[in-house]
Amino acid sequence: MWNRRVVMVVAAALAWGCTSVTVRPVDRTTNLQHVCVQENPNVRVQGFLSVIRDGFQRHGISTEVFSGTPPSHCEFTLTYTALQSWDFVTYLSHAELRLEQQGREIASAEYHLKGKGGFSLMKYQGTRKKMDPVIDELLASS
Repeated sequence: MWNRRVVMVVAAALAWGCTSVTVRPVDRTTNLQHVCVQENPNVRVQGFLSVIRDGFQRHGISTEVFSGTPPSHCEFTLTYTALQSWDFVTYLSHAELRLEQQGREIASAEYHLKGKGGFSLMKYQGTRKKMDPVIDELLASS
């Protein structure tokens, strides 16, 4: 009886630390070649902006970063947020990407560690390891 309880507690703890990824990808008819990324100074996750830019570049999409109002030549803009949690070290626990075409949202992605990762050691993976698959799914049809 005691062993069964231990197994149930361990299973619940591991399930509590699951990752949730929700993606609404770019439509395949969208001619996405260049994206203007609005810098978010509130994001403190080390290297997050570079991971985003590298991910778009991997799909053959150039990027430029801007602050404030988007430049007039920007048909597509990307906004993002990322949060980190702490458990001995900081790690990415939540991120959102929103892609707009002339002010209308056309695609989005969300990465979320349920329960901030719980006891799972996967929560300590780097930002690139967590976000590359999310960006790839977002841009799969590009």
